[in-house]
Amino acid sequence: MWCIPPMQDARFVAAMEDVLEVYARPYNEKRPVICLDEAAKQILAEVREPLPLSTQHGNRYDSEYERCGTCALFMVFEPLGAKRFVQVRERRTALDYAQVVKWMCDELYADAEKIVLVQDNLNTHGPHSLYEAFAPEEARRLIERIEWHYTPKHGSWLNMAELELSILARQCLAERMESQANLVHQVQAWQNRRNRTATRVDWQFTTHDARIKLKRLYPNLLPG
Repeated sequence: MWCIPPMQDARFVAAMEDVLEVYARPYNEKRPVICLDEAAKQILAEVREPLPLSTQHGNRYDSEYERCGTCALFMVFEPLGAKRFVQVRERRTALDYAQVVKWMCDELYADAEKIVLVQDNLNTHGPHSLYEAFAPEEARRLIERIEWHYTPKHGSWLNMAELELSILARQCLAERMESQANLVHQVQAWQNRRNRTATRVDWQFTTHDARIKLKRLYPNLLPG
């Protein structure tokens, strides 16, 4: 029989193995596996003009800046298709999330029979947000297009879209962005470059690995 584990461990294991099973599926363009995640970027305007280029220095920026709010970046990443699409929005509310899901369903993957969606358990990430944004018939239509999967609590590292957002932050977002328009321009260039080269995430972690490396989270079999 099974020794009863802490509830959070059992839930973590169940959600983790569900996501890992999704990642083990072969590529199917009619049922693409899509990872969705979001992040924020501060908009910072310069208060002084940077010093111009010289033979000794590049552009030199003052340490002072003016805070101009934040923007939300929604990452839609298809690991096996080696494609990512980033939408920049002013906010990251349930309504914004719902609009991104509609964009994914009706524009990015309009020809898919079913979208296999992996995302975290943020309170806005779910079918309920679609009912907040759209009429019931439209919300239901979008919900039926999706096969929903969630990473466990404290297990957002299982979402490959988080890896893409980390790469985006390092390669594109390290510098100040003075406006949302500038942010959109820079992100679009980064996205197009990675899509052109079909850059992939080399995901190696499997259910077999999890049962060895994370054995402490699993229930213990007792003789019975």
